[in-house]
Amino acid sequence: MSIKMRLLLSYLAMTFIPIVLFALIAATLASVYLKDLAGTGDREGMPAFWETSNKRDELIAGVKFMAQADPGRFTDSGFLKKTDEQLNELQAGLVVIINKEITYTSPYVDSTDLYNQLQKAQTNPDSNGWNDPKINDRFTMVKYDIIFSDHRTGTVYVLSDLMMFIKNFKKLFPLLILSLLIVIGLTNGILTYLVSRSLIKPLYALKHAASQIEDGDLGHEVNLNRKDEIGELGAAFEAMRVRLNESIRMQLQYEENRKELISNISHDLKTPITGIKACVEGIQDGIADTGPKRDKYVGMIAKKTEEMDQLIDELFLFSKLDLNRLPFNLEPTDLAAYLHDCVEELRLEPRMAGISVMFKFAGDGPVQVTADREKLRRVVMNIINNSLKYMDKAQKELRIELIDGQEEATVSIQDNGSGIEGAALPHIFERFYRAEPSRSTATGGSGLGLAIVKQIVEGQGGHVGAKSRIGEGTVIYFTLRKTGYGGEQL
Repeated sequence: MSIKMRLLLSYLAMTFIPIVLFALIAATLASVYLKDLAGTGDREGMPAFWETSNKRDELIAGVKFMAQADPGRFTDSGFLKKTDEQLNELQAGLVVIINKEITYTSPYVDSTDLYNQLQKAQTNPDSNGWNDPKINDRFTMVKYDIIFSDHRTGTVYVLSDLMMFIKNFKKLFPLLILSLLIVIGLTNGILTYLVSRSLIKPLYALKHAASQIEDGDLGHEVNLNRKDEIGELGAAFEAMRVRLNESIRMQLQYEENRKELISNISHDLKTPITGIKACVEGIQDGIADTGPKRDKYVGMIAKKTEEMDQLIDELFLFSKLDLNRLPFNLEPTDLAAYLHDCVEELRLEPRMAGISVMFKFAGDGPVQVTADREKLRRVVMNIINNSLKYMDKAQKELRIELIDGQEEATVSIQDNGSGIEGAALPHIFERFYRAEPSRSTATGGSGLGLAIVKQIVEGQGGHVGAKSRIGEGTVIYFTLRKTGYGGEQL
C-alpha cells in the first residue's frame, strides 16, 4: 500500500472512528444519567426518559378526557389525590382552580403566588423551546377549562417538572464534551502513532545503514520488505550499497593489482639491469680485452636494453587501456586477408624457424569486420608470443583458424605446448595473473600480454576465451563483430 493511500485511510479513520465511539459513549451516558426519570422502563429498546414522557402524556390525556366528559370529578378530593399521586410518580402535579380560586394544589408543585404565575403564563406564554408554556424556572403547564353542571367554571392545570431533565442534562453535557475530547485525542493519537511508526521505523533503518556506510561497513544488507515509496527508496539504497561495495572491492583489487604490478615490474626490470651492470663492469675491469669479447658484451647489453624497452612499452600500453585513454582507429577490414598476410609474415621471421605455422579458413570470400588493424596485430602477436614460451614438443606447431559466423567472426590460435591447468584456465586473462609464477624468470614477460589481448578485443566489441589440455596444448580465441551486426559501419 502506498504512503498516499495509507495517509488517506488514516484521515478517514480519524474522522469516522471518533464519531462512532462518541455515539456509543453518548448513548451509554444518557442511559445512565436519564434512567432516574423513568425507573426501569418496560418497553424494549426505548430510553427511560422517553417512556416517562409517554406515560405522562397518556395520563394528561386522561385528565383532558375527564375534564370534558365528567368535570364534576374535579371536585372529588379522592379522585384528585389519586390522580395527583400518579402524576407525581411521573414528575408532574395537578392544580384545580374553580371560580378563580385554587381548590386543589399538588404538594409536588406547591408554590407561593402560584395563581398569579398561572395567570401570567396564560396571558404571556413563553415556551422557551418547549411545546408547553413555561410558568417559572421549574414547571411547564397544560390547562383544560371545565364547566360544571351548576354553570360554575374552572381550569385544570397539569404542571410538568422541567428541572429534572435540566439537572440531568447539566450533569451529562460536560461529560459528553469530555468524552468527545478524549475520543478525538486517543483516536488521533493512536492512529498518528501507528502511521508515523510505519514511516519512521524504516527511515531509522535507512539512517542506521547510512551510519554504517559512513563508518566504512558495507556488509549489512538493507531489506525493508515494503512495497510503498519507502520500499522503493530502500531498494535504491540497497542497490547503491551493493554498487558502492563492489566499487570499493574493485578499487582494492586494482590497488592490489598495481602493487603486484610494481613488484613484478621491479623484479623483471632488475634482471636485465643486473645483466647490463655485469657486462659494463666486465668491460670496465678489462675482462672483455678482445674485440670479439667486447662485441659479445655489447650485444648482451643491447639485448637486455631491448627487453627493458619492450617491458616498459607493454606497461605503458596496458595503463592506457586500463584507463580507457587509448583511442581505437576502427576501419573496415577483410579479416581473412588480414590473417593470411599475418601468417605469411610470421613464416619469414627468424624466431619462427622450426615452427610450423598453418592458416585454415573454410570460406572463399572476404570476412568484413570493423577493427583497428594495428591493435589487432598486437592481439595476434601477444597470443603467439604467449604460445611460444610454453612449446615443449620437438615438432612445434601453430594453427591459426578463422571461422565465419553469421554475426561475428572467430579467430583461434592453437599451439601444441604443455597446456594449462583447468583451475588456472579461467584466470589467464586477468590482470597480472600467472598460471605458473615459477616459470616467469625463464620465459620472461610481466603477465600483461593476455590481459592486453582482452582489453583490446573487448574495446572493439568482441570477447576472448581459452581451451586447454595438459600435455596437448592450448587454444586461445577471440571474436569480432561483423560489419552490419554490431560492428561499426564506416
